[in-house]
Amino acid sequence: MWEVLGRRWALLILRNLNTKEAVRFNELKRLMPGISSTVLADRLLEMEREGLSSKKFYPEIPPKVEYRLTVRARELGEILKELGRWAQRWTTPRIPATTV
Repeated sequence: MWEVLGRRWALLILRNLNTKEAVRFNELKRLMPGISSTVLADRLLEMEREGLSSKKFYPEIPPKVEYRLTVRARELGEILKELGRWAQRWTTPRIPATTV
């Protein structure tokens, strides 16, 4: 699981999936400028294999697919929120560099 979470875009995908109950692929892609469709699909598949996300197919034309976080990932989301709070508490203001 650490390998998947350490990959580029993984935490951002988790954060964006955590904003709603279900998110469609293109909506998720729009939330992350710069990510390619291939990378997004790969990360979602990796997360699904690790039990962090699930997808639901709707038999429509065109096909509709929604992605959701699993209970396991929602629990991880709480941990990540706490980590973010910790980082905010310990972030020091940056002092501009001076030239001598």
